[in-house]
Amino acid sequence: MAISYDLVIKNGRVYTREGLKSYDIWISRGRIAALGGSHKAEEEINAQGLTILPGAIDAHVHFRDPGPTYKEDWVSGSTAAAAGGVTTVIDQPNTDPRTSDQKTFDLKLDLARFRSVVDFGLNGGPGNLEQLLNLGASAIGEIFTYEHTDEAFQGILNEVKSLQALPTVHAEDRELINKFSEPLKSEHDPEVYSRARPAIVEVKAIEKALLATDRVHICHLSTRQGLDLINDAKKSGRKVSCEVSPHHLLLNRSDYRKQGTFLKMNPPLRDPQDNGALWQGLRAGTIDILASDHAPHLPEEKREDIWEAPPGVPGVETMIPLMLMAVKRNLITLERLVDATSFRPAQIFNLKAKGEISLGKDADLILIDPGAITRINCDRLHSRADWTPYHGMDGIFPRMTIVRGQVVYQDDLEVGPGYGRFQGQPRPKHTKDLY
Repeated sequence: MAISYDLVIKNGRVYTREGLKSYDIWISRGRIAALGGSHKAEEEINAQGLTILPGAIDAHVHFRDPGPTYKEDWVSGSTAAAAGGVTTVIDQPNTDPRTSDQKTFDLKLDLARFRSVVDFGLNGGPGNLEQLLNLGASAIGEIFTYEHTDEAFQGILNEVKSLQALPTVHAEDRELINKFSEPLKSEHDPEVYSRARPAIVEVKAIEKALLATDRVHICHLSTRQGLDLINDAKKSGRKVSCEVSPHHLLLNRSDYRKQGTFLKMNPPLRDPQDNGALWQGLRAGTIDILASDHAPHLPEEKREDIWEAPPGVPGVETMIPLMLMAVKRNLITLERLVDATSFRPAQIFNLKAKGEISLGKDADLILIDPGAITRINCDRLHSRADWTPYHGMDGIFPRMTIVRGQVVYQDDLEVGPGYGRFQGQPRPKHTKDLY
């Protein structure tokens, strides 16, 4: 007798760890229950001509909620994620108030549970680390190295290590930022910002992190020298992982001429040689994952003087479309892209039900037409930032985004705020992290 399921997705080319396969996906209670075979289902999606990929995990977003929600909140940010093929996000702790203890963690968790349309994790910041981990923080960080003395940074990493958790580090050295910035404060051309935080600022901070702990995740890597350090650490057997953001792959210092202070970000834009090295590191897998570092600000804020404009660019909605275009242009293989946006983030951040299309996993899926190229237009995006550094570039947007067996986005939002589910794994003190 045929088994009856909730949903079947038929006739698509399905990406698995063994490559693209032509079989139907059968879904029950939000999870993948069967691959192939002849069964029955209450609902059917015809994916003829489409490629089905696992939903992306963006492990680095700033949704500004709680805090300055005029820039973004959980509804707008998660809608942007869904429209761009991101089915799980991990929000960073530098909100207002910062996520540093049970009270602030619970505040953000309540907001996200009522507002997010995609699944989510929450990182905890420096503070009551044991409390945050017990509540289910995905990791500790991003830890902004320039906010701490070397001694304080070492103390945070020691405590994270004692709790057997993962520290994620924003690597820019505080003393060197001050050294290079002060003599340049009279200059106001936007490009000065990259000179004020040169490559050695990132390199020195990575060196300090690697000396301080044997397990660390480096956020938004931006330099070829930093990549060399991470490559050497991995070869020596260290538990080091890292991410790169699309803006450090696709943009460089020459782009200040067109976009000016809108391209202020931390770490700043680098040279074309760094773009090339980062692409190679991503292709080779030395750079483990892609993450957007989605950091929205309004246009009027970004138009301020280079020293006053807030750092950061929006990117959660455009990351996958831009990278699918990179696949089309042979800059990266589809296999490596899926590994960097689904499988490896799930491993690093212990998202056990996420990251691949296989039996028992959450049915987080994106359906794409590889030939459907769209010109990116900020007027069609969903972030409250209301602009994008990628306006006018080509992207391949998903035709449909599915989270736990439910279509959440198809031309428009298909679910209400609060559909997203918290993915944290609360744990008692000293429970061993499996990564």
